[in-house]
Parts: sequence; structure tokens; C-alpha cells
Amino acid sequence: MKKPAPAPSLPPEPPPTALRWSGWTDLGKVRKNNEDSFLGLRFNAQETHRLGKYGEAPLGQHQYTFAVCDGMGGALAGEYASRIAVEKITLLLPRAPAATGFDRALIQLYREIHRALVYLGSSYEECAGMQTTMSLGWFTPGRMHYSHAGDSRIYHLPHGQSQIRQLTEDDTHVAWMFRQGKLTAYEARTHPRRNVLQKALGGDNQFVDPQTGSVECAPGDIFLFCTDGLSEGLFDASLADLLRTIAGGPESPSQRLVTEAVKNDGRDNTTALVVQVV
Repeated sequence: MKKPAPAPSLPPEPPPTALRWSGWTDLGKVRKNNEDSFLGLRFNAQETHRLGKYGEAPLGQHQYTFAVCDGMGGALAGEYASRIAVEKITLLLPRAPAATGFDRALIQLYREIHRALVYLGSSYEECAGMQTTMSLGWFTPGRMHYSHAGDSRIYHLPHGQSQIRQLTEDDTHVAWMFRQGKLTAYEARTHPRRNVLQKALGGDNQFVDPQTGSVECAPGDIFLFCTDGLSEGLFDASLADLLRTIAGGPESPSQRLVTEAVKNDGRDNTTALVVQVV
């Protein structure tokens, strides 16, 4: 009697994908208060946790959100605006109906934050004119869904590639002219009105719908969320070189980026939030 053939062995399951993050912010050389804010958030249907500046955790049972905000307004209004936006993300996003689509959930989130800032700006003198940029990434297994308003940025450096890609489009007239081919990269970078926003949350804007999108994320990919203080101090090629150099090292990628940007420029608050898929 023949012995039954052994059952074919199953291939080993791949290790769970994890996210490693680090965040850092700096006043810069000129400003007296920091109007930038950043956020890391882990959540599922049962719980929500604010993340620290550094960490690593598996991506599977939980979803993760990372965001940077750059506030604007008189007195401390800009500082309030960016902090309020971060708090609203923490309260609203874990309850967002993702089943209706990530884009719709993110657009609704931005509208809610915009309404809150407009209301506060019109109700309290110290909040008059408050507004903020906001660039946000929502990580689920295999994808990063993002949304954006203003001139903060989200970059993506895919594993094994040399070119870093800016996922977001700056909401400025100067950036629009560059995209239309009316300005060179150098002219756009040095234009005196390059930081004048056409869209932000709060302020005098009647409606604000964010840019939204989605990209695949695979092990080895790096995502960078940053305010314009960082992009003013570092060219895209420098960002890519620094991220590749420090991604696997012991130092904080975000702190290294901010330190280099402030050294090169430093006229504005500078914030970086680096998320690696590992």
C-alpha cells in the first residue's frame, strides 16, 4: 500500500507591515512663537491614541493618520488655528464613515474644521483672521489616502527610487503659474509672493474643499509631511538625499531634516513628520 504523498507546504506568511515615524518642529531664526503643529494618531472602531514624536507599530488592526498644519493670523490666532485643527482631527477622523469612501470622509473632515475656524474667528477678537494649512495622510494596509489645503506638503519617496515625488499641489498663484509653465522652478522658488495662499482652512474663505488622492505604499517607502519652512530651506533633491541617508540610521530623520532646513533658511517655523513603511 502506497503512503499518501505529503501535503504541500505553504509558503511562510510575510511579516506584518509596520510604520516607523518621527516628528520634529523648530521656531526658526526669526519667529517668536511656533504656529506649526503636527499629529500622529492610531485608531480603530474601539479606541483612539495620540502618538508620540517617535515610534514604530504594526499596520493591520489599527489605522494611522499623520498631519502637519501651519497656522496664520494676528497675535496668537495662527497658533490657535493649527492646534484646533489637530484636535479636530483627533475627535472627528476616527468617527469618519470610511465605508462611504476615503475621499468623502476627508472632504467632510476639512469642511468641519473650516467651519469651526470661521466660527471662532468671527466670535472672538483674539481669533480674528485665524486660518491654517493642513496636509494629512491616512494609512491603511497597502495604501495611503491623503488630503491637503494650503502650502504645506506631502512627499513620497518609493523604495529603490532616486526621485522624490510631491503628492500635493501648493495652493498659491505662484505655484499655479509654475504648473502652467509660466514660471521656471527658480522663478517660482524666489518669487516675492510665493507664500500668498489662495486656499486655507478658516479666514475669509467661504468654502474649502481639499485636494485628495491615494497611493500604494510598500515596504521601504518613505513619506514626508512638512510645512513650508522645510521646503523653503531644502530643495527636493536634498530632501531625497537626506531621507535615503538617514532612514536606516540611529538619528531622527525629522530632526535632521529640520536642522538642515533651519540652518539654510530659518525665516519661518519649520516642521517635518517622516513616516517609513518597514
